[in-house]
Amino acid sequence: MLITALHPVPLAPEISLHLADAEVGLFDAGGGEFRSDEPPPFWAFVWAGGQALARWVLDHPEAVRGRSVLDLAAGSGVVAIAAARAGAARVVAADVDPAAEAAALRNAAANHVPITTGDEPAERFDVVLAGDAFYAPSVAGRMTQVLRQHARRGARVLVGDPGRGYFPAASFDLIATYAVPVPAALEDAEALTTGVYEMRPR
Repeated sequence: MLITALHPVPLAPEISLHLADAEVGLFDAGGGEFRSDEPPPFWAFVWAGGQALARWVLDHPEAVRGRSVLDLAAGSGVVAIAAARAGAARVVAADVDPAAEAAALRNAAANHVPITTGDEPAERFDVVLAGDAFYAPSVAGRMTQVLRQHARRGARVLVGDPGRGYFPAASFDLIATYAVPVPAALEDAEALTTGVYEMRPR
């Protein structure tokens, strides 16, 4: 069983999340092995792309204030919580892992902000956010397709990415860069240069 405790987010200390210890790796709860029958606990860590995007939203509240916001591949919910803190009228955190959605709700409660959860709602949102969602080829392809669909419905689409190999950079414009502190157990580094990007209209 993975044990978590409430910790401030390094790049966005206004937000605290229930996180695994900094010495714990993604697969440690499974004995160091990947198990196909159970998703890894991505929600127990605050990833570089999510941190950067959350920081940008907190620093640019006008981007979400009074608007409906969808956080895709929400994980811990850090980006959804940032949007709620910044004054979004409605925030939905969506993740394919029910444990992640439960974690996002628990973290939102710890930060005294309201969010709801849902699996990739097809409705129209004003802003769609995704932090560190391009970590595998199959996920990246699906994520790009879904984000493009939301953009076609009129959403402003913003993502945070630390240079993952599957990020479709040609579809985005860089709008900010951060040096994001990360646990060495996750990234084999103490910080990652991470961009915030906006999807280009088509």
